[in-house]
Amino acid sequence: MHRRRSILLFSTVLAAVTGPAFAGPPSPLDIRTRRVHQQRVVLDRSDASGGGIAGACDPVVVAHTTSDFGAGEYIAQGGFIEGEIAATSFQIPADAFPVRLDLFEAMFATSSAAVETTTEYAIYLWSGYPDSGTLEFSVASDGDLLPHIMLPPGTSGLQLQFLVDPDDPDQVWIPDNGSHVVTVGIEIVAHHQPPSNQCLTPPDPLFNAFPCTDVDGLQSSTGNWIFVQECGIFGCPAGWKRFSDLPSICRPSGDWVQRLTWSPSGCDSLGACCIGGTCSTLDEMTCVDAGGVFQGVGVSCGSVNCEETVPCCFPSTGGCVQLTAADCFAVQGIPGPAGETCASHVCFPQGACCLPDGTCSGIVSPEECAAIGGAFQGDGTDCATTDCPEPVGAACFNNGFCLILTEADAIAAGASWKGTGTTCEDLDGDGLADACEVSDLPGDLNGDSLVNGVDLGLFLVGWGQPGPTDLNGDGTTNGLDLGVLLVDWTG
Repeated sequence: MHRRRSILLFSTVLAAVTGPAFAGPPSPLDIRTRRVHQQRVVLDRSDASGGGIAGACDPVVVAHTTSDFGAGEYIAQGGFIEGEIAATSFQIPADAFPVRLDLFEAMFATSSAAVETTTEYAIYLWSGYPDSGTLEFSVASDGDLLPHIMLPPGTSGLQLQFLVDPDDPDQVWIPDNGSHVVTVGIEIVAHHQPPSNQCLTPPDPLFNAFPCTDVDGLQSSTGNWIFVQECGIFGCPAGWKRFSDLPSICRPSGDWVQRLTWSPSGCDSLGACCIGGTCSTLDEMTCVDAGGVFQGVGVSCGSVNCEETVPCCFPSTGGCVQLTAADCFAVQGIPGPAGETCASHVCFPQGACCLPDGTCSGIVSPEECAAIGGAFQGDGTDCATTDCPEPVGAACFNNGFCLILTEADAIAAGASWKGTGTTCEDLDGDGLADACEVSDLPGDLNGDSLVNGVDLGLFLVGWGQPGPTDLNGDGTTNGLDLGVLLVDWTG
């Protein structure tokens, strides 16, 4: 595997490849596709019918990706070369083993392909992790019993669905090797048009399809794997690598768009588990660890409703009703956070607001407080019982050092306090905080490098008198000095 080229898939056609095929970290290629094709391949290794093993439990669907495998946005890993394998590992309840393969799904895509592409692939199943477990099953596409992946010219995606015929008595069962882990992966055995040396030149996206990752960020850096071909100094670290083991230039930014459906061999401790609005059959510990709500041992997913609801707030009444987020939007409510109820969620909080100058404003909403640059103190608070912190600003010491202190602390430390909200930033890079620099502006009477209303106030105090407000040195402070101050005005 050479350095990885990422190809983004959206929802309609956009651009062509730009830049060299291999020149350091490649730029993503933005493309769009309106539909995702489905290709179901069923392995039937027997002429028998009706002899399948009927699972006594509901099948369990597991995935690291958040994709629904429909039309949408994906990243086709264009640096994927022949002989490399994209794999995902999943933790399975120990008492569910042996588990049966029901369905394996993987997403492939093309980017502005110039021809119909054909990709030969192989599917693998391990008991345990791919670098240390036992390979329990493998099968390769042959164009007959298992069709190759074929995509039309242009930009499109394909959801590969691999399953064993349920009526086949020779089902695929995976035992537990002690790790309670099952890994499934897919290899590109042959690209449609590979280059002569894939380590030096990546497969051309105009003639090939590639496996996809999602665009929602990497959710499982240890559950996603890739077997990397040896390309020496031209490639990424070779062998089996978790995404967490790869340097950033080689690491995909999302999870493999792969999904495994399995059935346990027994249901003694399993039951329905609601996670994020969907139902899976898990044991109670695994369900709770995944942030789900266990519905009980022996309870099937078909008998529960896992549709997730949120507190829905109504501005016109101030009331709250528990609804799905979609229904809340439909009736023009304001949905609250997932996992909360109307009993725990405050729809329209009101409270005290501490301002940067140390004063308190209230009673206001969090939005109103943020608009005036304040810090909301929580629902039900008020200014009478709220002790807002004193304002802070830059405190300049004689040796040029700068600290953020209150005015009282600055005076106690013998520093010159520069005012509320001033900072110790050194934007001009001269090694001295900008607030602590001596201003060369005559109108900067307080030495904060600005000429503004503060200086105007000091100027007016000295009106008609000699001293620092006599900016032109004529012995008195008058309109001529005001003109000098206004010339220096910075605001």
